[in-house]
Amino acid sequence: MLLIRAIVRPEKKDEVLAELSSAGFNAATMVDVVGRGKQKGIKIGGMVYDEIPKTLIMMVIPEEAREKVVRMILSVAKTGTDGTFGDGKIFVSPVEEVYTISKGTRGL
Repeated sequence: MLLIRAIVRPEKKDEVLAELSSAGFNAATMVDVVGRGKQKGIKIGGMVYDEIPKTLIMMVIPEEAREKVVRMILSVAKTGTDGTFGDGKIFVSPVEEVYTISKGTRGL
């Protein structure tokens, strides 16, 4: 199992979730977050904005779905044909165990 953490532009959240859901990946947790990337925020005139709003989408998937899910997020979350700074990041991490609290069962 893998944990996918995708940080995307807030306006792309619904589109990313719809694409994932259409492929059968319905379970996800979404959190509104703020942050900045390598550019250290956005500078407009003399002001620097370093708390840029984003949405964090987290989901646990089978390892064999890695490429499919990552490709889907990349294609939908990108702005324009070439993408732009601030489109986000995807982090993939292994998951050792999953438990369902209501039933006390192990596994997805």
